[in-house]
Amino acid sequence: MTKTVAEVMTADPVVTYPQTPIEEAIHLLGERKFSGLPVVNERHQLVGVLSNQDILARQEGVRPPVFFWFMDAVIWLENPHHYRQELHKVLGATVGDVMTPEPISIRPEEPVTVAAHKMHLHRIRRLPVVNSENRVVGILTRGDIVRSIALATPTE
Repeated sequence: MTKTVAEVMTADPVVTYPQTPIEEAIHLLGERKFSGLPVVNERHQLVGVLSNQDILARQEGVRPPVFFWFMDAVIWLENPHHYRQELHKVLGATVGDVMTPEPISIRPEEPVTVAAHKMHLHRIRRLPVVNSENRVVGILTRGDIVRSIALATPTE
């Protein structure tokens, strides 16, 4: 029988808020040895995810978009809007500035196989688990899935 996300997830995960100073969130990630945190609003509804990748992007800095001048006109070879978004993320002072908005999530009643497929398809390491009101009730990581497989696999 296929397990559900609720059977494998970590319930009541540590969360952060958009207005939390980014330094505080970085400290929390390092102290707890987490690779990411769900970001919730005051109603505990999911609004984003803060991951180590978001933090690393701050350290990398931002590369200006490629353009050239032609007959007194700027020709952009990359979308300058993307540059502005990256710059905002690099210079951000709060979790809300740096987080990835509109994250992929999953419901607790979904099968773990669906969660694994989502994680593989979108190349993500964790899925916030939300109820019907979009409130965070858990977090599912790749490690959680591997542990559930290990426990279900008979040993010799």
